This record gives sequence, C-alpha cells and structure tokens, in this order.
Amino acid sequence: MYRILIVDDEKIERNGIKFLLKQTGIELEIYEACNGKEALSFLKKQQVDILLTDIKMPLVDGMELLKRICPERPEMKSVIFSGYSEFEYAKTAMKMGVKDYILKPVDPDEFNKAIGKVIQELDEQVLFKNKEAETDTFMREHILYSFVNGVKSEDIQKKAKGYFDEKEINRYQRMILLEVNDDFFGRIGNDLEEIFEGAVKGDFKYLNLNEQQSVLFLEERKEYDYKKIAEDFVNILGKKYNEKCFAAVSEKMEHPVQDIGKSFDVLEERMENKFYQTEYRVFMQKEKKEGNLFAQIDDDTLMKKMKQDIKMKDISGLRQDFGSMCEKYSRDNSFSQIYIKFIFSNLLKDFYENLPSSKEQTLNQEIEKLYCSTDFQTVMEIINRNIDRLEKEFASHPRVIHKEIESVKKYIYENYDKEISVDYLADMVYMAPSYLSHVFKKETGQNLSKFIKAYRMEKAKEMLEETHNKIVNISYAVGYPNVSYFCQSFREYFGVSPQRYRDQGERG
Repeated sequence: MYRILIVDDEKIERNGIKFLLKQTGIELEIYEACNGKEALSFLKKQQVDILLTDIKMPLVDGMELLKRICPERPEMKSVIFSGYSEFEYAKTAMKMGVKDYILKPVDPDEFNKAIGKVIQELDEQVLFKNKEAETDTFMREHILYSFVNGVKSEDIQKKAKGYFDEKEINRYQRMILLEVNDDFFGRIGNDLEEIFEGAVKGDFKYLNLNEQQSVLFLEERKEYDYKKIAEDFVNILGKKYNEKCFAAVSEKMEHPVQDIGKSFDVLEERMENKFYQTEYRVFMQKEKKEGNLFAQIDDDTLMKKMKQDIKMKDISGLRQDFGSMCEKYSRDNSFSQIYIKFIFSNLLKDFYENLPSSKEQTLNQEIEKLYCSTDFQTVMEIINRNIDRLEKEFASHPRVIHKEIESVKKYIYENYDKEISVDYLADMVYMAPSYLSHVFKKETGQNLSKFIKAYRMEKAKEMLEETHNKIVNISYAVGYPNVSYFCQSFREYFGVSPQRYRDQGERG
C-alpha cells in the first residue's frame, strides 16, 4: 500500500482530493497537511510515496516545499495543483522533477489519469527493485556456492564482477553443515532460513546445497556456543519436521575467502563420523592433548574405520587408520601393554577372516608373537606384515565395493528424473546410508549428494540448449517437482537463471 500526503490550505480542497482518490479504487494510506510548513514537519518523521501539493499556500508555499524536500526524497513522486495564472510555476516545478500538474478546478478524468501514471511508475520502481534484489541475492548465493565447491577466488571474482565483496564474505568465519539422508531440503525449500533466525541472534547466511545438505555461514562471536547452535538446529528439524539431521561445525576461518573450500572439505570428512559414532548428532573438532598434534579419536571409532577399510579392501585407508592408532598409543603411555595387545590381536582376527588361504594355526602363531612382544615397535611390525598379506590377497580379488558404487551411479544416470534419496540407494546395494555416503566419497572422491545434483544440473543445461521444452517441464524432467527450488538450484550452480541461460544461448 502506497502512502500519500495531500498539502493544501483549503480543507474543502483536501476533502475533494481524498474523495477522488477513494473513487480510483487504489488502496492508499492518506495523510494531510494544511501548508508547506506542516508538510515539512510531517515529512521529517514520515516517508511517503506520493506528494500532492498546492502552489499558493501561507507560511511555506508549494514551490518552497518542493525545493526543500525533493533533493532529499528522490524516489518520492510529486504532483502539483495549479491555476491557469500559476502555469509558469508549474513549468518550473516540472524541471525540479515533479511528475505532473493538475489544473484547478480539478477535472476527475485528468486527476485519475495523473494518479494512474504515478502509481504505474511506483509499481515499475518496486518491480525493478525486487528484480535487482533477487539478482543480487542469487549472485551472492552463487558466489558462496562456488567457494564451497572449491572454485578459486580469482575465478569467482571474474565471473561475479560487481557482486563479489570480499569484505562481506570475510564477515562469516564459521560454517555449520547440516545433512540428512533423504531429499528433505529439496522438499522444504527456503523456509528454513526464517526458522533458523530464532536460533541465531546475529547475522548469518543460509545456503541450500542440494536435497540432502545445507550450510550456514555465521559470524565469529565470543558469546556464541557453536555446538549449542548446531544442536538447536538439529532439534528444530527433529521436532518441527520429524527429520533426523546431523551437523558438523567448522573451526574459525581466519580468511574465509581463502579458507571456505578447505574448511568445507573438513566438514564433509567430519560428517562421516555419523557412521562410526551413531550416538552423536553434532560433530566438532576433538580436543587435542597438549604437545600432541594428533587429534584424539576413541578406539572404537578407529577400529570401526579399520573394519570398513578391510571390507572395502582399501589398503591405503587401512594403513592410514592403523597409523593413526599407532600415533595415539605411541604418544600416550597411560595404556597398559595388555590392553594394546588385546586391541591389536582382535585386529589380526579381522585380517585373517579375509585371508581364506591362511590357516587358524598361522593366526594363533601371529597372536602369540604379538603377546610375546616386548615393545610397541614389534607389535607394529607384526600388524604391518599382516597388512602386506592382506594387500596381496586383495590384489588378486578386485573390490566388490566398486561394483556397488557403479550400480548406484548407473541408477542415478537412469533415474535422475525421480526422487533419489540416500536411504533408497543404500537399500538397493544393502548398505547403511551413512556407510554408502562414506564409501561413495572414498571411491569417487565426490560427495553423493553433490554428485546427484551435478548430474541433474548438467542434464537441465543440455535440455535448455537442445530443446524448446518449458522450464517447468525441464524441472520435472530432472527430478525437481518444485519449480522454484529447481530455478534456485540452477542459479546457484551456474550463476544465472534457467531462462536467462537459454536466452544467452539463443543470442549466441
């Protein structure tokens, strides 16, 4: 609803104008002033969209009012009333930016025409602002999306041109990654931003990455308990939507423009703990012991990782995780020898379950050697020797897991137009959802949710280039029943809307 101020020293004239305004059927918030002085006082406190003023008034006339107020309110539309004898004033006023003048006595048709013209200009002004704000919002989201995906800042700056504001980006020194196993974020759209406002008192940016992932960018504040904020987010989604959600919290980024991509990779790695530590919903950096660069990880988590490394026939991962466990024990002498030997003897049993050619007697001999060891170095040598045996065994039998991941990829290629959740894909290959996400990342180097989105976006791009299908049809064809969400996802991925991308291609 637009606000309008009528300025005239004759009450009967003001009443007449109000009557004519109501006759137009346009919803307006109408105010009055009996002269220019009263109008100036009112305008210091209130903003209006339209100023209707007479020329001849006591104290401060219409011309003086316009001279003093128009430079301060360039977006306000001004219309003057004038008699024939004041026509020269009207011409002067038009040079000052007045949109129209209405001769007295006021003719209703002329009045309606003048007001209609002003209202149309205001509507166009609002539309332009909305489009400009929308473009600005999506470009800024595209910039953040690009940073998250590891695009270099200089490349983003070239593409984003005037929208790239390094100072603005560097305000946000923390990230919280939210992840689910179904297509929750695709269904819910952008409604979550308003919900999260209650949990974050300061400024933040919310970015939906794909159907399974969203990320929040927060300022670094002493009063913030980031773990508590993440827990609040998880609880909100659980209570309001009955959605099982996990969160991973980043450390402080000193230079976000350089650090966002790397920090996000760390968050995704941290999120993999949801497979190993099922009792937790929020994952943060573990506290480090003084003088120890190795982040402390509990034994159960490391053992689970090594069991999965064996199942995946991932010798590189097994060596890395075994090295982490050795690093832990070699730097902390609070563990008893019996405890350490017990842990590693169980690991040997897992090894031999995957060495069908080995006899139980060989396993018993290795365990005996382990328990007879007098130093940790000997224990490590025994385990490493048996890892070498596993490596030879696995070399002669290619990984089954590769076939499972290929099956998942094949399903995505053939069914990208349908709803695809991690839960469904996991059931298809008889894995737990969190384990599938883990092995998909390890096998392909790419997050499963990102992989699905990237494939859909590339297919949408092909359809825009090669067909004349409507945007709504393309949205459905690539698995997005929510068209506005599809358009938002496309803009975040490519930096332009689907329609603009098509128009650019046609012009080219």
